[in-house]
Amino acid sequence: MSKRVLTTESGAPVADNQNSASAGVGGPLLLQDQHLLEKLARFNRERIPERVVHARGSGAYGYFEVTDDVTGFTHADFLSGVGKRTEVFLRFSTVADSLGGADAVRDPRGFAVKFYTEEGNYDLVGNNTPVFFIKDPIKFPDFIHSQKRDPFTGRQEPDNVWDFWAHAPEATHQITWLMGDRGIPASYRHMNGYGSHTYQWTNADGEAFFVKYHFKTNQGIRCLSAEQGAELAGKDPNSHQTDLLQAIERGVNPSWTLYVQLMPAAEAADYRFNPFDLTKVWPHQDYPLQRVGRLVLDRNPDNVFAEVEQAAFSPNNFVPGIGPSPDKMLQGRLFAYADAHRYRLGVNHTQLAVNAPKATVASNCGRDGLMATNSQGRAAKNYEPNSYDGPAQTGRPLSAPLAVSGWTGTHEAPQHTKDDDFFQAGELYRLMSEDEKARLVANIAGGLSQVSRDDVIEKNLAHFHAADPEYGKRVEEAVRALRED
Repeated sequence: MSKRVLTTESGAPVADNQNSASAGVGGPLLLQDQHLLEKLARFNRERIPERVVHARGSGAYGYFEVTDDVTGFTHADFLSGVGKRTEVFLRFSTVADSLGGADAVRDPRGFAVKFYTEEGNYDLVGNNTPVFFIKDPIKFPDFIHSQKRDPFTGRQEPDNVWDFWAHAPEATHQITWLMGDRGIPASYRHMNGYGSHTYQWTNADGEAFFVKYHFKTNQGIRCLSAEQGAELAGKDPNSHQTDLLQAIERGVNPSWTLYVQLMPAAEAADYRFNPFDLTKVWPHQDYPLQRVGRLVLDRNPDNVFAEVEQAAFSPNNFVPGIGPSPDKMLQGRLFAYADAHRYRLGVNHTQLAVNAPKATVASNCGRDGLMATNSQGRAAKNYEPNSYDGPAQTGRPLSAPLAVSGWTGTHEAPQHTKDDDFFQAGELYRLMSEDEKARLVANIAGGLSQVSRDDVIEKNLAHFHAADPEYGKRVEEAVRALRED
């Protein structure tokens, strides 16, 4: 069986792929060696700027199948009937570390799902925690700067990490999640995923509901202790990637059951705390989980770079029946995610195979730009309206409108009767067993004790005291003991 012919990128056959062209035997190389120059130039450009956050990731394809009728809450077509299946791509990631970091580290995990629906791609961009550290996107660059490598020392600095948290009391809830037993998942298969933000569903009658997504792992929750994580990260930095790849290759297809919490839109204004605050959860006794369907991963990407690194998710990719809420963090991400991909991948990143619609076709007035591959047909007009049978608007909003009032300007979030930065962190602490509490305290103290400034330590300790007196006392005693050693 003859081998295929090796060619240049223009398709010309390559005569010699072992030796560069030179001016005589042992002489200097020639500028005319097009194959050499093309290979070196492409090699220089094989890497694109890595994501500032969520840089290290893994992904897989699969499907989402509706198991329960939710048509009373949304008219989204991919949720329109029990048994309906939609192809998906799911990307997992760590948040703070770089592309070269290890998988088994204490860090939130990204959980981003792209649904290739018949009405366009729907991106649900969340994490493996239902809450986050901050509630306003204007603080997001500051938060990430505090968690990433210091510009002077070139390493993550406990002083920076805890100094930011000292000035962000609303982070106490997420810190309690992160430093607890679920802070280091054993694998991507053994963790939950959450939409985290509050979104909006709208039914066929125009009724609006605010919604939170919960993907519950069907493999069961499995986590690593700090010691186990450190050992695994040293032995196999690619542990989570390896586990996901090999499980799917063996036919052990991981799955999650999707549940939602639904709040009638009219109840949001008078709820006891701000339901759009990303640092808080909705108690299940107020809004019980309702099952929607099952997400299954059953196919690995053929090329990690093309399909995982170039996968672009944006929470502003909605479909009819689903829309945004006034969640400030979500509102900021509606811009920031798509803009990040335009920078990293170019303005035509939506034409890449992993990002392009699969169950429908993109049809708009976007043309040209770097790496344009879809001219949308010969003589197609790039303006609208036109007289040449071009695409036209539907006049049907994707979701219900949100009422607004008041003065423009910078405002703190509206205060509800029981808004509090510490109460839910305390509730989470009190739910833990004694062993879980001990590990949580040890994990927090291990980092906080490395901070050089006493005032920063005291500010953080005050947050844990406010969440629960016992919680604060135990962290304080553990920090003191470590600093006296």
